[in-house]
Amino acid sequence: MAEIVLNVEVRERTGTGGARETRRAGKVPGVLYGGDKDPVAISVRANEFRKALYTGKLLGHLVTLKHGDETQPVIAKAIDMHPVTDEPWHFDLYRVDEHQAVKISVPVHFKNQEASPGLKRGGTLNIVRHEVEVMAPADAIPEELVCDLSGLEIGDTIRISAFTLPKGVEPSMDRDFVVATVAGSSAQAAEEAAEAAEEGQAE
Repeated sequence: MAEIVLNVEVRERTGTGGARETRRAGKVPGVLYGGDKDPVAISVRANEFRKALYTGKLLGHLVTLKHGDETQPVIAKAIDMHPVTDEPWHFDLYRVDEHQAVKISVPVHFKNQEASPGLKRGGTLNIVRHEVEVMAPADAIPEELVCDLSGLEIGDTIRISAFTLPKGVEPSMDRDFVVATVAGSSAQAAEEAAEAAEEGQAE
């Protein structure tokens, strides 16, 4: 089962008034969705929710929901933060089977920038997608997807096929879409154009 356990209470009141009342009581309001059951309005004590959130293993991970003596695996798919205080304001949990495949967004990161000739020559990494939506087992959602930039030149395109995905993880889209490109800066482009012109004159 998951590392994080959220002790939830069922909220009697829903809507804006109910959410406001929940927050006044020191709790974060949320909704439990999914499966073959109706949505349920729930809440978690704010200090417990913050503690779980700041582990970095709440959003997009399998966690255990506990209500009384009952437990079930869920995934936190959305957490809204207050725009001013940056405190957790609302959350959505989804019921899942522990091993079922779920559609979820995973962050994309890049390594070995220093080993990319294109970046060393002044190129820039133009990230088209900071997250990629994948299908993954609920109990094996990757923390991140990492691409090695070694050897990439200006003009190279990085597609999802360049990433090594963990076993059982697949992109949710069935095409080889672009995740990033190595682009030349305008100054770099002007410099190369000038060099090309000089070479042409020399001939």
